[in-house]
Amino acid sequence: MDEILASLAARYPVLEPVLPSIRQAAEMICGTFDAGHTLFVCGNGGSGADSEHIAGELLKGFMQKRHVTAEQRGALCRFGADGEALAGALQQGLRCISLLSHPGFASAFSNDVDQKMVYAQQLFALGRPGDLLIGISTSGNAENIRQAMMVASAFGIRSILLSGARAGRCVPYADLTVAVPETETYRIQELHLPVYHALCRIAEKHAFGEEGK
Repeated sequence: MDEILASLAARYPVLEPVLPSIRQAAEMICGTFDAGHTLFVCGNGGSGADSEHIAGELLKGFMQKRHVTAEQRGALCRFGADGEALAGALQQGLRCISLLSHPGFASAFSNDVDQKMVYAQQLFALGRPGDLLIGISTSGNAENIRQAMMVASAFGIRSILLSGARAGRCVPYADLTVAVPETETYRIQELHLPVYHALCRIAEKHAFGEEGK
C-alpha cells in the first residue's frame, strides 16, 4: 500500500494532504473483501461513469490477470475442452456492484416511487451488514447519494464519500470522506480517477499478491 500511495502523491502532489483518508478508504475496502462482503458504488453523470469504471477494475484483472485457482480449474475442466477454455480465460474478481447497472429497475422505481431513492432501494434490497458503499458526489450534496448513505448507516453498511473540497450534505452520513482539494466539478473528477485507481490497485494487490500480467 505504501508504494502505491507514494507513487500517487509523486504523480499528483496536490493529493498529498488527502493521503491519510485515501489510506483509510483502502483499509476499509480491503477489510470488506477480506470478510467476504460486497462493495457497492454509485454516483451521477460523470461520477456515475466513475462508478462503472471502479466496478470494471474490480470484477476482473486490473493490473494482474488473477488466474483461477487449481481447485476452480479442476471444477471447470470436468467439462472437457470448453471447460479448459473457461479455466484459461476466467479471472478472479472482487465483489463489487455498481448501482447504475439496473436500468429496468431504475426506470420502474423512478416512475412508480421516487427517483431520488433509486440507490437507497437497491442498497436496502442487496446490502448486508458488513458491506461497504462508495458514494461519489463532486459537490457532496447529491440527494440520491445522501439517501443511500442513510440506508447504509441504518443497516450496518459502512460508507465512503468521494467528493471535492466543499463540505456537502452527504458528509454527516458517511463514515469516511475523501475530499480532493478542488472545487470545480471537472477538476474534482480529474482527481477522483487517480484516487480510485490507487484504491483498486491496493485492493487487487492485497487480495491476489504481486503477480503481474
